[in-house]
Amino acid sequence: MFLIRALIFIVSAALGLLVADWILPGFQIDWSDWWGFVICALIFAVLQSVLAPWLATVARRNAPALLGGIGIISTLIALVVVVLLPIGGLRIADALSWILAPVIVWVVTALATVFLPMIFIKKKVQERRGDG
Repeated sequence: MFLIRALIFIVSAALGLLVADWILPGFQIDWSDWWGFVICALIFAVLQSVLAPWLATVARRNAPALLGGIGIISTLIALVVVVLLPIGGLRIADALSWILAPVIVWVVTALATVFLPMIFIKKKVQERRGDG
């Protein structure tokens, strides 16, 4: 079950980055080196999974008013780290993209983590009905 959740989270992170690349002209994935994108998506997913709970704990103790924005804040921090890495898979070129990218990536990732399990569960149920 852990592996399925991890896979869903990685896929949802990759989807968030892909949608931001599709919507924002200043958000650029370097497709000439697609491994760079895969590594960026993996690192982004790991950072998100570590940063969000940690930031929530810090905010709960020090600034409870920030709790509602933890997802977007952790997304922004993860994007900054991934963009600064020398692997070159992701670039954010302008201020508008820096403002909108965390929101887009966060929304898509959140929606994907809700709907992707439903798709997997539906397939599993269909498989079991067909085998019965």
